Amino acid sequence: MMPSSALEQAAVQRAAGADDLAACVALMRTGSRTFFAASRLLPPRVRCAAIALYAFCRVADDLVDDGDLRLDQALAQLGLRLDHIYDNDPLDHLEDRALAEVVRRHDLPRPLLDALLDGFAWDAQGRAYDTLEDLHDYGARVAGSVGAMMCWIMGVRSAQALARACELGVAMQLTNIARDVGEDARKGRLYLPRQWLVDAGIDADAWLARPGCSPALQSVVDRLLVEADQLYTQASSGIALLPRDCRSAILAARLVYAEIGQQLRRNGLDPLAQRAVVPRSRKLVLLACAGVQSGWVSRRPPVVPPLAAIAYLVEHCHASALALSDGEAMASASINGRVAWMLDLFERLEAQKLAQREGVPRAHPRLSH
Repeated sequence: MMPSSALEQAAVQRAAGADDLAACVALMRTGSRTFFAASRLLPPRVRCAAIALYAFCRVADDLVDDGDLRLDQALAQLGLRLDHIYDNDPLDHLEDRALAEVVRRHDLPRPLLDALLDGFAWDAQGRAYDTLEDLHDYGARVAGSVGAMMCWIMGVRSAQALARACELGVAMQLTNIARDVGEDARKGRLYLPRQWLVDAGIDADAWLARPGCSPALQSVVDRLLVEADQLYTQASSGIALLPRDCRSAILAARLVYAEIGQQLRRNGLDPLAQRAVVPRSRKLVLLACAGVQSGWVSRRPPVVPPLAAIAYLVEHCHASALALSDGEAMASASINGRVAWMLDLFERLEAQKLAQREGVPRAHPRLSH
């Protein structure tokens, strides 16, 4: 039995962890309502980690985007916080403590969080995206990395599952970009591929100075939604590779995000007039559909090469999985070696005793290997 002082300390730690998690939940409620709704379908073993992960991502984004620090200062501070998190010595921020627990329990690869911070830096730098591939690179960092982290904390290490999870994140980000064209323009930002705008006869800088809706802009927005839909379809095949108790939540997120694009189409593909929002009643229907459809997903999804932009994230995960496997193998080999040494020692001691009884001198066994 644990001593009373240890029991009290454990109780305090549990209470502090519960307080941290409650604060993270409150933060998520005011952020992504879609993510929050879908997370409620996750099993508790994954839900808590997902909430902690979201909370840190949200705070990091705010620090880079809206904080009082210069970009280099904000990124340096976040890098320091991650250093402490990965040393299991988090700084005194509730989201850091929560994420440190996730890292400790799940061996979350740090390159995924570093990729996310890179994406936040691209936002703050006001980077321009000329091609769809450039936009994929951005989406891989700010959303594909989150998809990979969610897949990882579910305990899935398959390259195919990780690739599909990253692609689902990129698809969601493309949907966000299409929905937020007006809101981003009011902040002086443009995420639509500039080459697409040129193809549609739009001067990107002139449009950004005086944003407005036109058939040309609508064609670009629709083109982006079509690309998102293709990625949603490709990513859906990975749901079968997830644990059974996680499939409905991920499918729900996929259905609701794709519905944002459909709502934008119903609004006439005019992202400046109003922000496309999925009504609560429709969202509930989609959540129910996800629960039913998750039992129908194919058990043998096709093997598809990953989207080029997310390949490096899958490679980082693969390397981390191999390192973990090697570490477990080394630990197992070490244990097996000690067991073999002990058995050998017992055999030699027994042989020595037998030799002494028979009057035959024997060498003393070595007690170290």
